[in-house]
Amino acid sequence: MEIKNREIFIPGPSGRIQAKYSKSEQLGAPVALVLPPHPQYGGTMNNKIVYETYNCFYKKNFSVIRINFRGVEKSEGTFDNGQGELSDAAAALDWVERENPEYNQCWVTGFSFGALICMQLIMRRPEVNKFITISPQPNLYDFTFLSPCPISGIIIFGKNDELVQVDSILNLKKRLSMQKNIDVKFESIVNANHFYKNKEKELSATIDRYIKDKITII
Repeated sequence: MEIKNREIFIPGPSGRIQAKYSKSEQLGAPVALVLPPHPQYGGTMNNKIVYETYNCFYKKNFSVIRINFRGVEKSEGTFDNGQGELSDAAAALDWVERENPEYNQCWVTGFSFGALICMQLIMRRPEVNKFITISPQPNLYDFTFLSPCPISGIIIFGKNDELVQVDSILNLKKRLSMQKNIDVKFESIVNANHFYKNKEKELSATIDRYIKDKITII
């Protein structure tokens, strides 16, 4: 399926934020924000995992947006060690919500470094209903701020992730599984590395199943 999207520029706290956006034709459709990996390691909104995640939401008739963090390609500003990137994500969420004031669900998702920003954002935005994080790095970043995690979602990781020890993922799972009133699924992709090389179809299928299971029917 060819994605019908357009390049846009969102006013951000450090200048313009470059983004790709596809608006659903369905009134009251859900909205989704997709966040890329680390800006200093080639992370862009055109990353294959980011693109495929965006496509999963597009196929489910979401109004969906993906962004370049500050300092990447046409986005203005410079890398800010996560704080500025969190502000960029919040600005993008503000924009997509204004564009779709009658949305019935709000989702946020991120890959690798974007997974950290995703989880930080849901702690600050009570209107977010669901999250999808792909290849988070609890061995590098402190996720104890999820105390408690405010909403349900899914954390997807590769069984052969060369950048993240499985034990750190399992420790995160143990901590979140003890929390009440939320359901955070952990799903592994067999033989997948951090970037899901040759496992992109399996990853997309996992994301697609979760969205299909949790989306609100209009």
